[in-house]
Parts: sequence; structure tokens; C-alpha cells
Amino acid sequence: METKILHVDLGERSYPIHIGEDVTASIGSLLAGRGIKPGTPLLVVTDKNVAALHLDRIVGLLRESGYKVGTYIAEPGEATKSLAVLQDIVGTALEAGLNRNSVFIALGGGVIGDLCGFAAASYMRGVRFVQVPTTILAHDSSVGGKVAVNHPKAKNVIGAFYQPEIVIYDTKLLLTLPPRDVRSGLAEVVKHGLIWDEGFTNWCGENADKLLGLDLEVLGEALYFGCKVKAQVVSEDEKEGGLRAILNLGHTLGHALEAVAGYGELTHGEAISIGMVGAARLAVKMGYPAEIHTVTKALMEQFQLPVNVDKAYSTDAIMSAMQHDKKFRDGKMVYIVPTAIGKVKIDSSVSADMVRAVVEELKGENNP
Repeated sequence: METKILHVDLGERSYPIHIGEDVTASIGSLLAGRGIKPGTPLLVVTDKNVAALHLDRIVGLLRESGYKVGTYIAEPGEATKSLAVLQDIVGTALEAGLNRNSVFIALGGGVIGDLCGFAAASYMRGVRFVQVPTTILAHDSSVGGKVAVNHPKAKNVIGAFYQPEIVIYDTKLLLTLPPRDVRSGLAEVVKHGLIWDEGFTNWCGENADKLLGLDLEVLGEALYFGCKVKAQVVSEDEKEGGLRAILNLGHTLGHALEAVAGYGELTHGEAISIGMVGAARLAVKMGYPAEIHTVTKALMEQFQLPVNVDKAYSTDAIMSAMQHDKKFRDGKMVYIVPTAIGKVKIDSSVSADMVRAVVEELKGENNP
């Protein structure tokens, strides 16, 4: 596919998203086009898995373009999003002589994007950063400027809204993804259809095999649509005052499952898949059409994603984890409830008892 460019419109903080096959080949000129001049010190933050596949090439391209490049290589996995690793990154940046004019580059998936972005937001009270996503899942997390690390009791509670300078999304880098990560990322692709566009939701189902098989033309179209939805929502509501919350479909229960399972046991997409099926079940309980649940569940199964809660997870622990979630206010649960395929509403008065019942049902359905 030819490179496509989207824009996140946030006034002075606006930035482009470049999506295309081998777009990283132009990384030097793309940075220069955003005012990051050759000679600028850069710190590329990545993890061991991505480093083995892509780091040498990216660093080589940057150095060829005249940039001074340092690297920080983290352990892969959600546990890396911690204050301890953040401190280590800052130490590396200081040792490398990075100053307020320097730039951090996140080369990796959602974990690295969140971690590197928060490091950039806090280093010397804020330096510029660039997102170079290497996963499908990161089509969601790399756009919109939500950056964070985790606390043992809750996910993403130590963070900020901090927009990147540019998102450089090379679909060719996705060819090295393990199948589980492909499936996980596609959960968020389908989510954008479920919250925004019934036609795209149906298209995802029709193209499931091609998406799972990493057909770059079809995948590029899917990522373009997902980023377009995210860009539009963020442009209207940068700091989640209202509309942006719809992007959290499946995340209230999903984040709780990640915490209870122990970060890394469930991938983010797997947890969100279960969460979206749970939200659909909740919708039916609230009187919305039964097809919301049947279509959502069937789609998740089509993408080979889990739809049940493991019986080993304590319902009390799951409910407790949801109460730590940022979407729990004044004793009422704020839930993103699907009202039709392609439409959702933000409901701030969902009863905890109803959610508990959904969790119990998710433990029982087709669950050995």
C-alpha cells in the first residue's frame, strides 16, 4: 500500500501519523520535517525482542541522517511499565547527555510506547518524543498521547496526557509478530468498529483470515481506519472529558483481569476481548438487542480470542480491581455500554451487582 497520512488536530500539539509499508526507511527526513534537526541527541527505547529484530536498522538509519543516537533496551512485557524501569531510563538519558532539546523514540508496542512517552513527559519536565509502533495493538496506544506506568494495584494510574511529535507506522515491521500478538492487536482493531462503524465491524469479520495472515494491504486498511477513529475522537476530546471515554469499551473489566491474572499472563488484547464480550452481555441485561452479544462474541472467536473469564480468578478480586480503575467514581461504575453494533454510550450509573453477575456468567459460559 502507498503511505497514508492522518492528522491529529490539537492546535499547537497537532501531529501526523504516517502509515505505510517500509515508511521507516524515511525516518530521518520525517523527523527533520517535524523540526528535529540532524545532530539532535536521540534515545531509542525498545525491548529485547524488538531490539533483536529492528533496532540495528533503525539506529543505522538515524545515524546516517546525522542524529546522535543512544539506546535503552528493556525486558519485554507489561511488568516493564514500572517506576523502577522509568528511573533506569532517566539514568541512561543523563549518562548519554540528553538535554531539554533531545528526543525520545519509542520503538516497540504499547508497553514501550507508554513507558517511553511517560519518560519523555517527565524528563527535564518534558522533552519531545516519537512513536514508532511495531505491533498491531499499538495502532491504538501510539495515538492520542496517553502515557503511563503501572502501580502494583492498578494499571496506568501513574501517567500523563503527552502527545508525540509524529507517529511513524511501518506495516512491514508487523511481519515479525508472533501469532498471539497478532490476535491481541486485532482485538483493538475490531473495537474501533464496535464503537464507531457497523460497516467496518462487518468488514473485519469478512477479512478476518487476511488480517490474521498479515496481508499487508488489508492490514494497512484496517490500521488506517482504527487510527482515523482514534485521531477523530482525540481531536474532539484530548483529555477524556467525555467522548474519548468510548475508546475504553471492554477496558474496565479488561484492565481488572490483567491485574488479577498478574500482568503478562493475559495479553492486553485478550483481556479486552473478554471485556468487550462482558460489556455486550451487560448491554443485553440492560435491555439492548441480543445481537450485540452474539455478534461481539462471534467476532472475538473468529479472531481466535478468549471470550470467558478463567474460573481460577476470584470474582471479589476482579470487582476490587475494577474499583481501583479510573472509571469508578462516587461508588458508581462508569461503563462503556454498546447500544448497537457500531454505537456505544457512556453510562455512569451501572450497578456493581449487575457487573458482578456478568463476571460470574463469563466464568460459566463454555468454560470447562
